Amino acid sequence: MRLPAYDGRKCLFTAGELPFVWKEFRIKLVDEEDGIDSPKREREYKVVIRFVARVNLHHLGQFLAGKRADGPQEALQILDIVLRELSTKRYCPVGRSFFSPDIRKPQQLGEGLESWCGFYQNMASAAFIEALPVIDFVAQLLGKDVLSRPLSDSDHVKIKKALRGVKIEVTHRGNVRRKYRVSGLTSQPTRELVFPVDDNANMKSVVEYFQEISIVGQACKIVEGQRYTKRLNEKQITALLKVTCQRPKDRENDILQVSILIDQFLHHHTVQQNSYNQDPYAKEFGIRISEKLASIEARVLPAPWLKYHDTGKEKDCLPQVGQWNMMNKKVINGMTVSRWACINFSRSVKESIARGFCNELAQMCQESGMEFNPDPVIPIYSTKPEHVEKALRHVYHMSMNKLKGNELELLLIILPDNNGSLYGDIKRICETDLGLISQCCLTKYVFKISKQYLANVSLKINVKMGGRNTVLLDAISCRIPLVSDIPTIIFGADVTHPENGEDSSPSIAAVVASQDWPEVTKYAGLVCAQAHRQELIQDLYKTWQDPVRGTVSGGMIRDLLVSFRKATGQKPLRIIFYRVRNTTDKSGNILPGTVVDTKICHPTEFDFYLCSHAGIQGTSRPAHYHVLWDENNFTADGIQSLTNNLCYTYARFPPAYYAHLAAFRARFYVEPEVQENGSLVGQGTKGSRESGGVRPLPALKDNVKRVMFYC
Repeated sequence: MRLPAYDGRKCLFTAGELPFVWKEFRIKLVDEEDGIDSPKREREYKVVIRFVARVNLHHLGQFLAGKRADGPQEALQILDIVLRELSTKRYCPVGRSFFSPDIRKPQQLGEGLESWCGFYQNMASAAFIEALPVIDFVAQLLGKDVLSRPLSDSDHVKIKKALRGVKIEVTHRGNVRRKYRVSGLTSQPTRELVFPVDDNANMKSVVEYFQEISIVGQACKIVEGQRYTKRLNEKQITALLKVTCQRPKDRENDILQVSILIDQFLHHHTVQQNSYNQDPYAKEFGIRISEKLASIEARVLPAPWLKYHDTGKEKDCLPQVGQWNMMNKKVINGMTVSRWACINFSRSVKESIARGFCNELAQMCQESGMEFNPDPVIPIYSTKPEHVEKALRHVYHMSMNKLKGNELELLLIILPDNNGSLYGDIKRICETDLGLISQCCLTKYVFKISKQYLANVSLKINVKMGGRNTVLLDAISCRIPLVSDIPTIIFGADVTHPENGEDSSPSIAAVVASQDWPEVTKYAGLVCAQAHRQELIQDLYKTWQDPVRGTVSGGMIRDLLVSFRKATGQKPLRIIFYRVRNTTDKSGNILPGTVVDTKICHPTEFDFYLCSHAGIQGTSRPAHYHVLWDENNFTADGIQSLTNNLCYTYARFPPAYYAHLAAFRARFYVEPEVQENGSLVGQGTKGSRESGGVRPLPALKDNVKRVMFYC
């Protein structure tokens, strides 16, 4: 007798031949989700099993031994399906991950949500809707007693949004637990809401219709195991991060426990039984899994020397364990900020406090090596967040009138700690409409001023204004291998996709490119909207005309190459391109500069794992770099050292992550549209998708796209 593994779709795999080539089965199943006005129906299904092909797993061994260039995808797929089969039946599958409330005790996230621990290749956590009575869920969602207090219109909207599509079960029928899916929420009282019940247009109220059947909110409970796919609020995100942040040893122990305890959840810290060895599907296919994590060799690349301005007490610096600070240093290219203004959107920040914060920030910018005028063009302007567009235009025009033709260079903005869409609105208006560089600061940092925070903000301001904070010392002496010898441009690219649950909003692509040589420190960026969840960047080379703006684009690559030549006076003779795949999770333990290029890497291709930053908390996760094409004959040491060293020159991360930041920023440029039901949807989505096109993003102003506005 064979124990098959099923992929949940059309493929069934067995470890050997079945006694037939083709066979038809008829199976009867009970529909658990029939309506309330009819008994459960028994449905009959026809299942046909037919032999299709035989897969040779020997090809996988050849691939791992480096004797085959391409991985045998079919063999890998079968192994994946076999090892997932038992978990699929016992846990709640979400994509390629599995979650259960029994692996670790769920933690409350607030508003009816809880975090479940799960696993894939490592430990993971995700938000699930708590299995509560519906009335209790609504009470948590709104933060009030819903039985004794009436619901407002906004309460109805919030409840409807939270419950739509959620599966519930009735609890007032003893062991009979009928399940239903919520399709909507009425704002009318059930006694007043009537509908036709037959072809003769006889009307009944909801109360009359359900008088005998009687399903009320108090008798409904949310079914366990439903993944929450909507956006989490800030408090829920904070609570989830607190749950998921683990020290390396704790995470290792959890991974080992999951591998041990798939079969047994209770008392899982004491059970010593390897689940894979007990997995009947793994046994059937002759798969054995080691009880220990893989041990791999790694090496630590040395940190590079960094160059700062000669007027500082420290002219250069060698980072220690991936860390250094700005004490006794000045940025190598400090910019001048003569004309700036400030808007305060926080009700709790008085004008005197805002003025004191701006003075401290201006002083820190001066200490960092910038020339920063301590006096704003106009007095600090305080207003409410709901007046964001009016306030931005007012301050802009007031400043321009006073400056008499000179441009406002910088806009400082004080935000409430919980600011919702305010941040995105500010960036969209400033960068695509007014042409302003802005720097936002949260209220909590305004009240609790620290030198470290001010220093970090001053570095961001300098980069946004077009300056450079530091460069590699080797760049000054033209000693960067394969960069300093000939004019070289470095690209970074990324695509960000809409959040889960958004089925129509466009994806955003971004490409950044270095604009200075040999320092390769300053990056210009371009962004564009493209088809929903399209991973390939569609406008890299495409030449097209924008009928709205009346402009012609030569493609993102060409435009950035032209920009490089204008900035440096050189034609780039070498191109290095980074694409975001796995980004770093800065919460580490391994030493910065740790690189792995054996055992867990591709057996024949050129890839490596590099952790270039020092972690702060949790567990470090390295970035995975895969060389797709190399006409420069890079050595492994050469490309790894270059990648690691460049990380030390950036305001945040390498060029691929700059592209990620630019793409994430551009999502704010997608203006929301209001549907008839009052809900917000992404810009240019439904109509544009039906017509096969995507509405272009609003253009960045020229003075914005020349600098690193996304930092």
